[in-house]
Amino acid sequence: MPVKRVVKKTNMKKTTKHSKSIVQRKNTSLPISVFENVMKQFDSAAQKLNLDQSILNFIKVPRRSTVVNLPVKMDDGAFKMFEGFRVQHSIARGPAKGGIRYHPGVTLDEVQALAAWMTWKCAVVNIPFGGGKGGVICDPNKMSEGELERLTRRYVADMIDLFGPDDDVPAPDVGTGPKAMAWFMDTFAMRENRFSPGVITGKPISLGGSLGRNEATGRGVMLSTREAVKFLKMDLSNCTASAQGFGNVGSISAKLLHELGVKFTHVSDAYGGLYNAEGIDIVKLIKYVDKHKKIVGFPGAKSIKQNKILYADVDILIPAALENQITEANADKIKAKIVAEGANGPVTPEADKILEKKDIFVIPDILCNAGGVTVSYFEWVQNRIGYYWTEEEVNRRLEEKMVIAFDDILKMAIENKTSLRIAAFMVAITRVVDVVQLRGIYS
Repeated sequence: MPVKRVVKKTNMKKTTKHSKSIVQRKNTSLPISVFENVMKQFDSAAQKLNLDQSILNFIKVPRRSTVVNLPVKMDDGAFKMFEGFRVQHSIARGPAKGGIRYHPGVTLDEVQALAAWMTWKCAVVNIPFGGGKGGVICDPNKMSEGELERLTRRYVADMIDLFGPDDDVPAPDVGTGPKAMAWFMDTFAMRENRFSPGVITGKPISLGGSLGRNEATGRGVMLSTREAVKFLKMDLSNCTASAQGFGNVGSISAKLLHELGVKFTHVSDAYGGLYNAEGIDIVKLIKYVDKHKKIVGFPGAKSIKQNKILYADVDILIPAALENQITEANADKIKAKIVAEGANGPVTPEADKILEKKDIFVIPDILCNAGGVTVSYFEWVQNRIGYYWTEEEVNRRLEEKMVIAFDDILKMAIENKTSLRIAAFMVAITRVVDVVQLRGIYS
């Protein structure tokens, strides 16, 4: 809603046009392009800024999109080909930064969009990174640990020239985690013949990872939601909530908000949904999922259909799954007062307009889930200086960054009578343009 003051390589690399994502548009067979969505968000914000159009054109599109075909030896001795991607959207403010995703639905279109969002996300929280993203089309749930290790090492080896602490710094994403980051770091070290923990973030603590990194994205969601509730003059202890997705982001967001008194009545994951009008015990649910790997069967709530999670009559909705979950086809069914985007791109531009008309306060992804990249930045800094902070210090610095970013965007939104999403893009675009104008464009 418009924000108002509240009174109350197989050695073969190529660059291609983005492919299309699988989510369908309303009343048409054409799919929704995630990259097209981020371009629409950019354009809506850029129209409100009196900036040089040629510079806007320069910062809008990815600077490099790399596609590789990776031969990996499987456990049965056969070789299987996997298609992988790495997109560097911008390096104007610093090294490209963004995770590596292993998922059967990965497309170049999606990776380009995620890389662009990373550019704006890093600018929103004002950390010295540009935007990058990577992915491999695979199903990690159907691969052994050995196969995943060989895939990861081949991915790094084929694109070794892209990566480095001053060039491109990946991190975990959907389907990857600290173990894959350790394989990445080791492969880079062996190829470059030097120990370089700053080439990757989200590493195990013993390899130079940062305390607080595992909870960072969820903590950022909690902090953004807390600030939104405060601005809207609501009471967290009286709020109800629904979480779509119960992986790292969804579960930790829920746990931290639960600790502040929020009652979660609805939760879902890839396997099913849960409902308890009296509130789901999030701590017990996390323990259950640690053991059973899914929420289905949890004795503290009754099973419901997954699609009911989005439409729950609650105060706070946290979409923490994948992109394009709230579209023009279902946005009118959303009842929450606040939508806190734990995932990247869960709301399409068309759905944004509908939510605005319904006066739903959307905390955009490039702010709401920026806690992860912020603590990744802290990890990179600690790797560079060789001194490591306590978890309390990490969390204190993260809170400071998130609150300042929320306030900057809220101020921009109020001054321009626009939504938080458009305001966030306005802040981010302005910061990137300022750097480009100072550096100039080499041509």
